[in-house]
Amino acid sequence: MLTSTYIHMPRIGATVEKRIWSGGVRTWDDFLDRKNDLLISPSKKEMILTGIRDSVEKLESRDFEFFAKSLPKAEHWRAFREFSGKVAYVDIETTGLSPASSSITVVGIYDGKEARTFVKGIDLDDIVDVFPKYEFLVTFNGARFDLPFIKREFPQIEFNQLHADLMYPLRRISLSGGLKKIECELGISRAEETVGISGFDAVRLWHQYERGDEDALDLLLKYNREDIVNLKTIIDMTLPRFIDNKFSE
Repeated sequence: MLTSTYIHMPRIGATVEKRIWSGGVRTWDDFLDRKNDLLISPSKKEMILTGIRDSVEKLESRDFEFFAKSLPKAEHWRAFREFSGKVAYVDIETTGLSPASSSITVVGIYDGKEARTFVKGIDLDDIVDVFPKYEFLVTFNGARFDLPFIKREFPQIEFNQLHADLMYPLRRISLSGGLKKIECELGISRAEETVGISGFDAVRLWHQYERGDEDALDLLLKYNREDIVNLKTIIDMTLPRFIDNKFSE
């Protein structure tokens, strides 16, 4: 979808982008071949040609920061395929809902192959060195919850990556509600031990662990791992629908 995108280019908005698509031109290569067929002013065409040249160069050099800055935040998902080779699916557990009065207990990071969980009092500080390894982050409600929580406790983490908060594009394809509800609608199942566990249960499990219950921590980490692994399953299942929906808007 990134190579069908024009709204990150200077002075090119959604209206012009839709006009390009409605003219049967989808990709940057299509534009180069068929630009003369489009009802767009010559000045706009020149801007787009410059934008395509810049974008191809940035993509070839894997300059994810360029696209993170130039794409509207709600449209970062468009770059997923191009930067999914260094993706982190992220989910956190906390002692409460407010960053001001609560703290992080677990940060889960899944790279598509290995799921790692970082635990308060054990190795949570390691995330400072781990996050910069990734070019693309995937969360669910991470823009409002997970990333601000992490940033408050670890302000040295830049979060300069592309970031797809799946909650929003999922709503555009009529998948709304919490993560567990959406998993059920998509037919994604969980282990018997974690079915029905909620964020509030995660807080309870942490407090049980603090009182010496190691099994509670094991269950909490299993719950978190399922969250991050399922994020990959969700975007793999729904990305084609995101794209179809965008072209049909």
